[in-house]
Amino acid sequence: MYVFSFEKLDVWKESIDFSKSIYLLTSNFPEAEKYGLTSQLRRATVSICSNIAEGTSRFSSKDKAHFISMSFSSTMEVLNQLILAFELKFITEEEYSIARSQIESISNKLNSLRKHILNS
Repeated sequence: MYVFSFEKLDVWKESIDFSKSIYLLTSNFPEAEKYGLTSQLRRATVSICSNIAEGTSRFSSKDKAHFISMSFSSTMEVLNQLILAFELKFITEEEYSIARSQIESISNKLNSLRKHILNS
C-alpha cells in the first residue's frame, strides 16, 4: 500500500490518536451537548489532522505553512473547548490534564513543522 507523505509525520499520527481519544472522551458528555460542545470538539479535533494532510498536498511552502497554521489554530480551539468542558465538569481533572499534555505536544510539533516548511 502506498503511504502518502502526511502519513509519515509524527504530528499527524499523534493528532489522529488525539482525535480518537476526544471521540471517546466526548462520548460521556451529556446528551444535551450532542449538537453543542460534543460536536464542536470532535470537528475541531478532526480539523487538526485534516489540515496537516491537506497542507502536505500543496505545492508552495507558503500554502503548506498556511495549512499547518490552521491546524495549530484548531488545536487552540480544542484547548479552549476542553477548558470549558472541565469547568462545566464534563471531564475530570485527570482527563483534562492528559488532553492538555497531548495538545502541548501536538502544538510544539506543529510549530516546528511550520518553521521547517518556511525555512526549506
